[in-house]
Amino acid sequence: MKLTVIGLGQCGGRIADEFARLNARARSKRRIEITPGVLAVNTDTADLSGLKYISSDYRHRILIGIKESGGHGVGKVNEKGAEIAKEDSDKVIEALRQTPRFFESDAFLLIASSGGGTGSGSIAVLTQIIRERYSDKPVFDLIVLPFEHEESTEERTIYNTALCLKAVNSVANAVILFDNQRYIRKDSSLSNNLSKINQLIAESFYDMLCAGEETKARNVGAKTLDAGDIAQTLTGWTVIGFGQSLIPKFDFSFPFFRKSDFRAKSTQTHKGIQAMDQAIAELSLACRPSDAGRALYLLSAPVNEMNMDLTKELGEYLRKLAPKAIIRNGDYPGKRDSLSVTVLLSELGNVDRVKEYYTKTVGLIPEFKQRQQERKVSLEGMDDLSKDLPSLLD
Repeated sequence: MKLTVIGLGQCGGRIADEFARLNARARSKRRIEITPGVLAVNTDTADLSGLKYISSDYRHRILIGIKESGGHGVGKVNEKGAEIAKEDSDKVIEALRQTPRFFESDAFLLIASSGGGTGSGSIAVLTQIIRERYSDKPVFDLIVLPFEHEESTEERTIYNTALCLKAVNSVANAVILFDNQRYIRKDSSLSNNLSKINQLIAESFYDMLCAGEETKARNVGAKTLDAGDIAQTLTGWTVIGFGQSLIPKFDFSFPFFRKSDFRAKSTQTHKGIQAMDQAIAELSLACRPSDAGRALYLLSAPVNEMNMDLTKELGEYLRKLAPKAIIRNGDYPGKRDSLSVTVLLSELGNVDRVKEYYTKTVGLIPEFKQRQQERKVSLEGMDDLSKDLPSLLD
């Protein structure tokens, strides 16, 4: 599947940058392209300057809202981010028009953090505009949820997230949710944590995007997972997981070991189930797989490590986890030393985390109004105390 990727705000831009890196890897190692166009859109000049892989010209790094923000962001006010996106959406559309091979894309992937200002506010606006203009291509939104410490110290983060989730769910073909907290490493620095999380988010899609674009016969699966399968699976609230098992050069130490040995077959199946277990455990957001209406899994491994029994075991395993889901699957013999499984669970009917944001925000709105009124009264009281003092401005 080929995606046109648009990163919005600081978080979205950095993840889009990782997709640009993966595209360079796919072109170098597999001679294929998975992202014909990668753009970063922001109201902050410094954030755009910090990207590494996205082309540095103004058609790929797009600064919007210069008059309103002066190139310094919107201060976490996502309503302002939405207004700017409406006013400057023509800059993004013009950049898409000028992207070489843009019309080769099968879909759009828009990326943003839900708790910020620019990305949180602009992603739904641009999703709607792009869907109206390019109605033949689905638009998927990747939303990164905030860390726990952000929610506990910045109530505005919760408010922004609820507004963002409500808006994107009403306009996007699918909303892929990533919970930052599930990927955090407490012994690493902040910058290393964020960098690693961004890499993991993008890497989750790599095999799935490459599988349907392969041109080498030996790397084309017996059952190819292509853009149609992915587009038909991605609907509504969605999560993704990726698991991997390394394959040693020699499975057993004794001499004259043969691949037909029963122990080799059981080891292959075990590694496949192990990778599936990891993919489910590392889903991008905690959820109940049984709530999924659609699901997909991709097995990627050396060709001699894949067989019908393994595919059957993985399918039955996912069926038990998601009994109501329409399940699609594919295989991708594009790896040498590892066996990996990518899992998508989509059309989730019940997402507790989203409900929590909605509930908390409904409670926060009257509290925000009360605080605003108290500040107003306090300021008026200060003015009353000073009214009898002489003025230096008369």
